[in-house]
Amino acid sequence: MLLRPLRRDDVQRVAAIQNEESVSRWWGVADLTELQAKADGAADEAVTFAIDLDGELVGMVQYHEENTPDFRHAGIDVFVSSGVQGHGVGTDAVRTLARHLVHDRGHHRLVIDPAAANDAAIRSYAKIGFRPVGVMRRYWRAPDGTWQDGLLMDLLAEELT
Repeated sequence: MLLRPLRRDDVQRVAAIQNEESVSRWWGVADLTELQAKADGAADEAVTFAIDLDGELVGMVQYHEENTPDFRHAGIDVFVSSGVQGHGVGTDAVRTLARHLVHDRGHHRLVIDPAAANDAAIRSYAKIGFRPVGVMRRYWRAPDGTWQDGLLMDLLAEELT
C-alpha cells in the first residue's frame, strides 16, 4: 500500500469510489469540484492522498491540522473501495498517515471522528490505538438528510501501534 498526493487524473476514480453505496452512506455523493480542489491542494486546508494498492487507486485519506500552539493536533479522514473493505487497507492507510503526522509533522495528538454507527471503521481505528472520547450527538448530516451521531476518537503519539 502506498500513499501519494492526490492528482487531477485521480478525481474520476476517487469519485467513483466515493459513490459506491458502502462509502456514500457515510460520505455522501462525490462533489467533483471539491475533489478537483483537493487534487490541486486548494481545498479547506486538507492535505489529501490517494491510496494505491499494487498500482490501483483504492481510496483516499486526508488530514487537516490545527496549528494554534496550545491546541495543536491533526485530524484524519479516510475511505476505501468496497472491494478492499475488511482487508486492512484502510487501517494501513490511517496507520501510515498517523506515523507521518507524529514522526514527521510533530503531532502529539490525533483525532478521527467516524459515524457512531460505523462499527467497522471504529474497530479499524482502535487497532491503530485510537480510543473513544465521546459521542457527539447529531454531529453530521447523513446523505438522507437526517442528523447522525459521531464518535470522537483520539490517539496520543505514544499510543500509536
